[in-house]
Amino acid sequence: MRISLLDRSLYYKGLMILIRRDQQIHDEEKKMMLSIGEMLGFDKKFCTNTMEELLDNKHIVEAPPLFSGTDIALCFIRDGLMLSAYDGQIHDTEIKWLESVAKSNGLRNVWSAELEKFTRASHGYSDNGLELRNFEWE
Repeated sequence: MRISLLDRSLYYKGLMILIRRDQQIHDEEKKMMLSIGEMLGFDKKFCTNTMEELLDNKHIVEAPPLFSGTDIALCFIRDGLMLSAYDGQIHDTEIKWLESVAKSNGLRNVWSAELEKFTRASHGYSDNGLELRNFEWE
């Protein structure tokens, strides 16, 4: 599957919004977001600056991203669930926001199954385990 520059931007911005939902950005989340940013083709300095300003930036609109297709949206939801658990605690605000992403992208009918599948699985992180790796960039 191919992912456009717009979808890559929405993906990264969406994950940034997700990690700020608990009003903390842990070192592990920073490392992961740098890895994902690199994977998506974004400059390391851009990613670092974005994270430094993330908590204080009052102008970020936290509306759920609307992707070009349900395949990339489902990928985002799966990776978002993994990211939400990476700090050792899944916050209700993160889950509710990911649910809004599912609904906005026409995945309301698969949301519960994805959440259940995730909660039964182990929550270890490896950037090799990202669903995003199934895509190619345009």
